Amino acid sequence: MKTRIDTSTLFNKGFLKALIVPLLIEQILTLTIGMADTIMVANVGESAVSGISLVDSLSNLFIQLFAAFATGGAVVASQYLGRKDSEAASKAAKQLIYITALFSLLITIFGLVFNRGLLSLIFGHIEDQVMDHAVRYFIFILISYPFLALTNSANALCRSMGKSKITMAVSIVMNIINIGGNALFIYVFKLGTAGAGIASLLSRVVGATIMLIIISKKTLLIHVDGLFKFELIPSMIKRILRIGLPSGIENSMFHIGKVLVQSLIASFGTASIAANAVVNNIAGFANLPGAVIGMASITVIGQCVGAKRYDAAKYYAKKLLLLVFGMFILTCSFFYVTTPFLSSLYNLSDEAMRLSIINNHFLLICTLFIWPISFTLPNFLRAAGDARYTMTISMISMWTFRVVLSYILGRYLGLGLLGANMAMVIDWCFRSIMFSSRWLKGKWMTKKVI
Repeated sequence: MKTRIDTSTLFNKGFLKALIVPLLIEQILTLTIGMADTIMVANVGESAVSGISLVDSLSNLFIQLFAAFATGGAVVASQYLGRKDSEAASKAAKQLIYITALFSLLITIFGLVFNRGLLSLIFGHIEDQVMDHAVRYFIFILISYPFLALTNSANALCRSMGKSKITMAVSIVMNIINIGGNALFIYVFKLGTAGAGIASLLSRVVGATIMLIIISKKTLLIHVDGLFKFELIPSMIKRILRIGLPSGIENSMFHIGKVLVQSLIASFGTASIAANAVVNNIAGFANLPGAVIGMASITVIGQCVGAKRYDAAKYYAKKLLLLVFGMFILTCSFFYVTTPFLSSLYNLSDEAMRLSIINNHFLLICTLFIWPISFTLPNFLRAAGDARYTMTISMISMWTFRVVLSYILGRYLGLGLLGANMAMVIDWCFRSIMFSSRWLKGKWMTKKVI
């Protein structure tokens, strides 16, 4: 007879709905505005789209580092909440804010000093017009990093409490500012890619300000008390970094690999760069359910593990993963059918349009069957404190399969952009095998965070 798992004391359907639905809306809005950004910039020309695409591929490396620290703080805070220790969770929150502020400021200073040289080093020789657009955009994005990092950390803390309605509301405000700023600076003031950068900067400044005010409210279970009353708690920082550092290394290696692949794609020509930018935008929407459930799982699995309810962790992991697959059937089918229309919105050349449709169709099919296990499931492991394992597997898989095979399939076998995406799918397959095996064996239950 199957044993019934009592989950009533943890999360009911109302809590999960209140956590996931606003988070889904928030991410849809973010991606919609991101797509609108690219479409609006497309009026400047294909070189502008390519320049922003290159910067975004590099920028994602830094953004993922910020997200890794936020994840570390969220895991620690969630596990403390699982133990009903909101005081310790609040102390962790304050240390998280300090860590992300310092790290993001260092990244900004480094990027501003080595701006053009950094882009040239990573992407090699690209057309002068593309480089000029990239540099103009990159300056403002660099300045926005500290504000974005603080927003991400505060958002992660709010989600740890199940307060995703707050992050959704702030995201709406940020997106309105972003798209309104784009319209003003691109169409009215004719600032092109610099205008897109300025709009992003303004939206992130406003977002950080609002979120820091909110997370300082003492009525919240997790709050930052006396933000400007500086205090360091080494033991708490160590707990956060125990998750954040492996996740940060994993994310950085992952995105360094992606940047190297992007550099390879850049060598295929402007049409491939522009097509890849469209593929990334559409893939972002198709992958959205998995990304959202992955973020929500930090709260759910983290609190289960903090309460030492491993049976409940397994129950919710299965429930969340099935939800992802169900939602992927809808998103992947929709974008498979609408890819030609969506690609036409980007003002692409005929060759870029052809590449966009072929690669999107291929990746959407693979996404439906493989992506959830390779990217949603490892968040369950991280929430349980098994971050070193996900780091190790991700690094091996990224460099062995995605990077090396991209060069073999894309350049040496002449498959171009499609070859690079085939290598990426092989990377997904390896991750899926390793992460599912780890979860089923239960090794994650032996990890200790707090």
